[in-house]
Amino acid sequence: MSYKACLFDLDGVLVDTAIYHFQAWKMLGENFNYQLTEEQNEQLKGVSRVESLNRILDWASYSATEEQKEAWLKEKNDNYLHLISNMNPSEILPGVVDFLGQIKAEGYKIALGSASKNAEIILEKTGLMPWFDLIIDGNKVSKSKPDPEVFLKGAEGLGFSPAECIVFEDAQAGVEAAINGGMKVIGIGEASVLSDANKVIPNFIGIKSADLLLF
Repeated sequence: MSYKACLFDLDGVLVDTAIYHFQAWKMLGENFNYQLTEEQNEQLKGVSRVESLNRILDWASYSATEEQKEAWLKEKNDNYLHLISNMNPSEILPGVVDFLGQIKAEGYKIALGSASKNAEIILEKTGLMPWFDLIIDGNKVSKSKPDPEVFLKGAEGLGFSPAECIVFEDAQAGVEAAINGGMKVIGIGEASVLSDANKVIPNFIGIKSADLLLF
């Protein structure tokens, strides 16, 4: 099979913004004198903003009105946007730029497939934007992973069939989305967590694209 395109998730694959979500939620907790722990923050990864707030309020045994919740959801996002506005190229995960250079040189088209509505800001701040031929983010899709919408739109936008695309994902829901879309998928992280992926690598350090993209 001749593959033509690589589709990348953003957070946990190219950069790691989890720390900024953690800091933004911690700042919010000051409204009701609650200190969120790192262990609790792990339970919020991949969870919607609304559900995350509900969990934090539950942990804090705090009863909030709907008006308070709405205000706090906006405050959390404002905090997060402020924090990521200071991101820079040093926050690109190890090996990523080298790998992007390899696949670009080999003629692959490159797209982003992320649920984040702040993806373009992050790509601009880290200097990754020039690598991408297409950006499909949370502003362009209505269904979240494991629905394949974000990757199918990426393939369509690049002009290729799903079978010609390879997806890079760090989350099980993302792996499922790629499979549901009829694409090969390479997991970034733990093989025990991403067992449904066609291949799994811990990160991009020292990775040779010619070997990795051979199926």
